[in-house]
Parts: sequence; structure tokens; C-alpha cells
Amino acid sequence: MNFLKNHPFAVEAFFDSSLVFTFAVPKEQLEKFIPAPLTLDLYQDKWAFIAVAMVQTRGLRPKGFPRFFGNDFFLIGYRIFVRYTNNDRKRLRGLYIIKSETDTYKMELLGNVFSRYNYTTTDIQQDTASGIRTIHSKRSCFSISIDTHNELASLPKDSPFTDWKDARKFAGPLPFTFSSSEKDKLVLIVEGVRQGWIPKPIDVIAYKFDFLDRLNLKDVVLANAFEIENVPYYWKKGKTEVWK
Repeated sequence: MNFLKNHPFAVEAFFDSSLVFTFAVPKEQLEKFIPAPLTLDLYQDKWAFIAVAMVQTRGLRPKGFPRFFGNDFFLIGYRIFVRYTNNDRKRLRGLYIIKSETDTYKMELLGNVFSRYNYTTTDIQQDTASGIRTIHSKRSCFSISIDTHNELASLPKDSPFTDWKDARKFAGPLPFTFSSSEKDKLVLIVEGVRQGWIPKPIDVIAYKFDFLDRLNLKDVVLANAFEIENVPYYWKKGKTEVWK
């Protein structure tokens, strides 16, 4: 039944909000986390990137199913920006997911049956007070605080990007998500399709992600942070190919 993990049908959802925090890491620090034949997607041939995406979804369901079949989930993905050259010699940009979290066991169960994204269930608390929005989890030991009043957010202090235009190129979501089985020499490619995707820079007050800390990465800096709101999204049925 392992074929079920290959994203066997298209899935759609509505994103109420998608927050993405992208961290720049010296490329040598991330190379060991991605499988062949994927390669790191680099900036200035120095920086690789790992991102945390926090997405509030509504109506997540197989594409084409009526809305009442859908479920609402909070999803968190830890993913690395990568490239892959397919068998048609096209260079694709995308993401390699190393860990996923959700706020319901149902999503953990279905996510691990129909994908390779390594879901676990955790607690999620969200609060907004005096213009400060916080999202945190006791079980997963993460917390973020953002200033929702600041519409002219600056790039994070130590970001390697010179402006938001460059930073936008590493904001996500990228067109593809990849999984790889080195044993079978198979690559799974899932393409995402979006509408009205306009990322808004956000002002990050504070953050902590225990999962990233446990990767023992060095010289990690927050490179950018964006939010999008109120967009439809769907993922096509996964495709596999033998890599050479």
C-alpha cells in the first residue's frame, strides 16, 4: 500500500492565512538533510534556505468534492528550498519537506497515509492583542510574535537579501514539492496551483522553533517573513519518475 503515499489524487483547500518564515543557512549546513537527486536552491552560491510555513486551511478535501466533505486544519511545514532536474532536463524549483505538524489527529492520520510529509499532532494557540499576533505551542516548543499594525515592515536585521524583491524569490510556496526514495531511485513531484498569491512582508517581533534548534544548524539568520491571506489553492495528483 506504499503507493498511497504518492499523493494519489488532487487536493484543494482555501487558505485563510499562510505565514512563512524563511531562514538563511550556510549551504554546507543543509546539504546533509536532502536526498539525491535533489540539490539546494542557493542565493549568491552561499546561502541555502529552510522555511517554516504556518497555514490555516478551510475545506481541505479531494479536488472536486463538495465543500461539506472538507475539513479545517492548521498546518505547519518545515521545508528546505531545493532544485531538481527532471528527465526532460527541465530545472524545477521546489520544496523538500522534512517535518509537518497539525492541530488534529485526523489530519495526522490522513496526511501520513496519502503523503510522505511526516505529520504529527500538536497543540496550537493563537492570540491577537494590541496589534500583536502570537502563535505558540507548548508541546512543540515554538512561538512567534508579529506586529500586525506595521504595513512598512523592514527586512530582518541580518537578512542576506538587499531588498524585498530578492527576498520574495525565496518566500514560497514554490511550484513543486519533492520526495525522493534513494532505494527505488524514484522522485515524487507534486505541483501546487494558486490564485491571487500576493505575499505581504510582515514585521517579526520574536520567534523560537525548537525543531530548528534540534537540527544543530550554525549561523542561521531570519531572511524574510511574509503572509498571504484568503486564497484558493490546490495540489495536483503526484507524479513519479525514475531519476538517473
